[in-house]
Amino acid sequence: MFAAIAAPLIGGLFSVIDKTVEDKDQAGKIKARLNELALSGQLRELEAAASIIVAEAGGESWLQRNWRPMLMCLFGAIVANNYIIGPYLEHFIGEAVILDLPPDMWELLKIGVGGYVIGRSTEKGVRAWKSTP
Repeated sequence: MFAAIAAPLIGGLFSVIDKTVEDKDQAGKIKARLNELALSGQLRELEAAASIIVAEAGGESWLQRNWRPMLMCLFGAIVANNYIIGPYLEHFIGEAVILDLPPDMWELLKIGVGGYVIGRSTEKGVRAWKSTP
């Protein structure tokens, strides 16, 4: 979410910097600093997302712990149907059911998979950190 908002702003700032700062070395330093600030904001957002996933994984309710993996399995089944099973059925039988994939679903799939990877990595890191003396 942050990247979607920040990328156009930073791109616009870069063009303003190129037009207004005559010293190219100074302009490069300013751009590098803006990139650092943007990345630190993205890291904070990723850390917040990871903490939510870790909290869900440790929740008391079965549904709270498993809704995200179940949703990712459903998305995986839809993708497998559309790009593996469907084409084979089309080839051998002549008919296949292909489900529409709205662009928002792809975004949700990317966020879900990324969040799962970050959450699992964070969870394992916390366990390793707690177990060290």
